[in-house]
Amino acid sequence: MTKKLSGKAAIAGAIGSAAIAAAMLYANKRREKKKGPVQPGTIPSGEKPETD
Repeated sequence: MTKKLSGKAAIAGAIGSAAIAAAMLYANKRREKKKGPVQPGTIPSGEKPETD
């Protein structure tokens, strides 16, 4: 019941699946960016750290 894909159909399928994958990656990056910046570590005060 299944047919083998011709050359053009196989290429179209590969391009279509690559486009879907790229769209999913783009959406994921936008979602991560929307969450906001990550809290930075300690802010240096300009004083030298005391060591023993």
